[in-house]
Amino acid sequence: MTLLVRPMTLADCDRVAEIRIAGWQRAYRGLMPQSHLDGLSVTEDAARHRTRFAAADGSSLDLVAERAGEVVGWACHGPYRDGEVRTADAELYAIYVDPAHYGDGIGQSLLDESVRRCTAAGHPRMLLWVLKDNARARRFYERAGFRADGTEEPYEVAGVPVPEVRYVRELAAA
Repeated sequence: MTLLVRPMTLADCDRVAEIRIAGWQRAYRGLMPQSHLDGLSVTEDAARHRTRFAAADGSSLDLVAERAGEVVGWACHGPYRDGEVRTADAELYAIYVDPAHYGDGIGQSLLDESVRRCTAAGHPRMLLWVLKDNARARRFYERAGFRADGTEEPYEVAGVPVPEVRYVRELAAA
């Protein structure tokens, strides 16, 4: 079946929240406290997406992957944030696939489209943050040409450290 990657609409917020929460609960099992993962709320996440979507200033772009009329993945990218400062680089803020569709190429299609759009926009590099112990995600990004650049950030969930590492990929000239 054909996969369509398109800009997200307000009507996609509930499904994107379902994908994001299921993605967290599956991908971060054993990496974050289970009580935190169990307490994630699709309703609250969907409300955050709707609020963020309504207030969007156009600097970031949410994409969804749709197959046979069903949204099966979501990604978001925009300017790289160095603290409160936005740089010329792009950042992949998030990418999640419905766990029922892992291995179907959906994540790769979303990543490819984000890279394509950021390259076309003239960003010199794309950066992203990934949990240090998330071996599956790190392999995914490495296969796509991203490399850890040695930068680490502390991150804490429910009092438990879950450090992140930064990955970078040079983008071809537009």
